[in-house]
Amino acid sequence: MRNIYERLDKILPTIMDKRFRENKGLGNEIGFYIFDYDPKDEMAVREHISFLKQKINNDGIEVTIKEFDLYEIMIKILESKGYLKKVFELEEKKGTAAILKPIKNTLRLTQKNDLVVEYIRDRVEDNDIVFLTGVGKIWPIIRSHTVLNVLHSVIDNVPLIMFYPGTYSGQDLHLFEEISDQNYYRAFKLAER
Repeated sequence: MRNIYERLDKILPTIMDKRFRENKGLGNEIGFYIFDYDPKDEMAVREHISFLKQKINNDGIEVTIKEFDLYEIMIKILESKGYLKKVFELEEKKGTAAILKPIKNTLRLTQKNDLVVEYIRDRVEDNDIVFLTGVGKIWPIIRSHTVLNVLHSVIDNVPLIMFYPGTYSGQDLHLFEEISDQNYYRAFKLAER
């Protein structure tokens, strides 16, 4: 079993490989990847993502890393609609469970006009590599398998890496090593544990 730093060190050479950036597997599968990690390594992963973005985005390399933090996207959408303060007030009065459905409805999750997916899609360009983060912060409002399934149909021209605080077996996602997030079969493991 590799430690987190050995695994993180494998990301840069992998994403700089031309075949990775061409975004097609052997069977022309869409290049969606999952980097799973022990939740206790969250800060090391965040720091490495920051390092990768700085290294690639500032070195004149022909690709750009675009990081999309699902939690930050949700906050931006709620703010733009004038709902953020209302959500805080509702949560204070009725508890966290009371805000889940209204937030999901506002974000239009899993609908054709899913605002989170539109936010990401509208900001992705041809030479990008998408980093999807904030999976643990946004649960249970947004489930990672749901976002990946919907993104599959709208982003197929660039590679996407979801950084996942839990375990991905190649078939099953287990957030925080405990919560089963249903099956997701179309992603590849970025670096074995």
